[in-house]
Amino acid sequence: MINVNSKPQTIIEAFESRVEKHPDKTAIIFLGTTFSYSRIGEYVRRFAAALYELGVREGEKMIIYIPNSPQWVIAWFGIQKIGGIAVPITPIYTSYDLQYIANDSGAETVICADTNYGYVQRAMAGANIRRIIVTNVVDLLPWWKRIFGKAFDKVPKGKVSRDNKTYLFEKLMRQSVSLPQTTGSRGERIAEILYTGGTTKFPKGVPIAHDLFLESAEEQLNVSMPLFPMEENTILAGAPLFHILGQACELATLCFGGTLILQPKVNLDGMLETIQRFKAKTFVGVPTLYRMILEHDRIDFYDLQSLQYCFCAGDVLPVEIGTRWFEKYKKAIYQGYGATETCGGVTMCPVGVDNPPRSMGCIVPSKKIKIVNPDTLAPVPLGEPGELIVSSERMVTAYWNKPEETAVSFVELDGRKWYRTGDIVSMDEKGYLYFVDRTVDTIKHKGYRVSASEIESVLQEHPAVIGACVVGVPDQDVGERIKAFVVLKEDIKGITGYDLLKWCRQKLASYKVPQYIEFRDMLPKSKVGKLLRRELRAEERKRYEE
Repeated sequence: MINVNSKPQTIIEAFESRVEKHPDKTAIIFLGTTFSYSRIGEYVRRFAAALYELGVREGEKMIIYIPNSPQWVIAWFGIQKIGGIAVPITPIYTSYDLQYIANDSGAETVICADTNYGYVQRAMAGANIRRIIVTNVVDLLPWWKRIFGKAFDKVPKGKVSRDNKTYLFEKLMRQSVSLPQTTGSRGERIAEILYTGGTTKFPKGVPIAHDLFLESAEEQLNVSMPLFPMEENTILAGAPLFHILGQACELATLCFGGTLILQPKVNLDGMLETIQRFKAKTFVGVPTLYRMILEHDRIDFYDLQSLQYCFCAGDVLPVEIGTRWFEKYKKAIYQGYGATETCGGVTMCPVGVDNPPRSMGCIVPSKKIKIVNPDTLAPVPLGEPGELIVSSERMVTAYWNKPEETAVSFVELDGRKWYRTGDIVSMDEKGYLYFVDRTVDTIKHKGYRVSASEIESVLQEHPAVIGACVVGVPDQDVGERIKAFVVLKEDIKGITGYDLLKWCRQKLASYKVPQYIEFRDMLPKSKVGKLLRRELRAEERKRYEE
C-alpha cells in the first residue's frame, strides 16, 4: 500500500500513488481512446513482470525506440518499476545511431516500433543487444480501430522476424506473471539516460536521477497552477517524449495526477480536433509548431478556447508568432529555457503578468545561475551579455562515459559544480533573462561579437520567410563576414536578397546586417529538429580554403 500523503522519492512511487488515489481517472488519451490510471498501472506492472521473466534485472539499461504512444509510457514506467534505467531515443534514428547509443550506454534490450525493427537487427551486428520487444503503434487500441486503420492502410507496419530474441509487446501484455519483490530505487539513483547532440560529433548521455526529475517536473508544472490545479491539467503533447521538453512538461503530469494526450506524429488537423474534443488546457510546442498552426489552412475550423496555458521552449519564439497567437486567441505563449543537462527548466515566464517580449523568463527556485565571460568565467555586469552557467543541489555533474566532454562542460566555482550551457544570455534589472546566442555560433565581425540567432530572428519575422540560418564566412580583412541562408514560403514570388537586406537594415545595427543572402529550398537540421549551422559553416569554410 502506497502512502499517498507522503512525498514520493522515485518516479514509480509518484505514478503509483496517483493510480491508487484516482484509479478511474483518465491518464492517457491516444488517437481518441482513453486509458485510465488503473489500466495504465496494470500494464506497467505486467510489463515490469515480463521484463523480469525475460531476464532483465535492476540497474540494466533499456532503449525506448518508439513514437509517442501509451506503449512508450508503459515501457518507461515499467523500466522504473523493475529498477532499471531507461534510454529514450528518437524513433527517426538509424541503425548507426542506435548501435552507437547501445554500445555507449551498455543497453542490452531495445523496445522498438515494428517500423524500426530492421534498424535494430542491423545494429545488433555491432552491439550487445540481447532482446528486442516490438510493438505496433495501435497495439493497445480497441480491435475495431486496429482493423479499420489497417484496412484503410492508415497504420504503418514493419516486418518482424520470429526468433528467440524477439518478443511482441502485445503478447507480453496478455501474460499474467508476478513480479518478485525488488530492492527498489532510491531518489538519487539514475532513472534514465537522455542523449543530447550538442556541438560534439557523437551524442552525449545525460544521466538523470529520480529526485532531480521529480523536482524539475513539479517546478515546471507548478507554473500553470494559478490557472488551474495540477490534477485538473489536460496536456496535449506537442513535443516528443524522448526529449526533455516532452518529459518535464508533458510526461511528468502522470506523476501528479493530470491527463496526457498523445499523438504518434504531428498531424495538425488531428491535434487541433483533439484539443477541441477533449478540452485540452495546456499545449506544449516549439516555435515552429506554433507557426505551423497559425498558417494552417483549416485553423478556423477548430475551437481552441479550452487552452489556458500555451508553453514554448526549445528555441527562441519570434515576436511575430507570439503577437499573432495573442491577436487570434487572446492568450499569451509563455516561454521557458532549459537543457537536457539541467533536466529542463532553468527559467520560466510566470503566468498572469505581462512578460517582456523576447524574454525566456525568470530563474526557477531550484536553480542558481551566473552570467560570465566565456573566456575567463568572471561575472559580467548586469545587462551585459555573457555565458549562462547553471547549478542546483541535485544537478547532473557528468556525461555518461565522456570524461573529456565533462571536463569542458562542468566546472567548479565557489565550491559548487556548474554546467556551462554554451548559451550567451543577458539579464535585466527585474530578473528576466534574454537569449542572445550560442557561444559557438557567435560571429566575429570587425571586432564585434554578432549573434547569429538575432539576425535569424529578424529575417524570420519577414512575412515572406519561413526559415533562416546565419553563419560567419571567413574573411582576412574583417575576421568573418555575415551570410544568411533563407527559405521562402512556397507561394512567395518576387522577393530578392536586396529586399531582405533592406528589411534587416531597418531592424539591426549596421554591423549586424548580412553581407550575403543565399536562397535555399531547405536548411540542414538535426534528427531532433535543431538547425545545424555547423554544416553551412563547413560548406563556406571549404569554399574559402579552395
